[in-house]
Amino acid sequence: MELTPCSWAKGDLYLEYHDTEWGVPCYQPDRLFEKLCLEGQQAGLSWITVLKKRPCYRQRFHNFDPQRVAAMTDSDIDDCLSDAGLIRHRGKLEAIRKNARAWVAAEQKGHNWVEWLWSYVGGKPVINRLATLSDAPAQTDASAAMSKALKKMGFGFVGPTTCYAFMQSMGMVNDHLTSCPCHPDNITGVLPE
Repeated sequence: MELTPCSWAKGDLYLEYHDTEWGVPCYQPDRLFEKLCLEGQQAGLSWITVLKKRPCYRQRFHNFDPQRVAAMTDSDIDDCLSDAGLIRHRGKLEAIRKNARAWVAAEQKGHNWVEWLWSYVGGKPVINRLATLSDAPAQTDASAAMSKALKKMGFGFVGPTTCYAFMQSMGMVNDHLTSCPCHPDNITGVLPE
């Protein structure tokens, strides 16, 4: 069988993201925070829209340093609303700051974000074996539980579907198609789970 990238990975930017980031396990708190925020920006849009704007988000939101983002003022958010390099939706932009404040508040209470987020998949990637893109769920019990817990902590734009997309992108769930060279079954030296 000839291996081909997942069907959604069309175009250079998408293909690079697919091959180097999507589904690769991430244990870096700063990257987890960034992706959780960016997945929320995607709500109602395609991921390519956010991916194209990611450099501007990184610039405007202090490389997603939670401490610095939490300190942003209403005036800073107003300024972001005039930047065409961002998705100019007040609720979404304010959610990034809201999420940073919730993240920092939890850390100040000793919360370990990496362990906590990964606990929703038992601490290791869930390897799915999907034949087609339509076989992937939009959400799972785990993503619904994560969403509920995050909302209770004060996060915004973290619904169950957003949380599942986050889990896929951060490698907590590997939903590369079985016909994709990035699926663990197709990578030399990697034993299937």
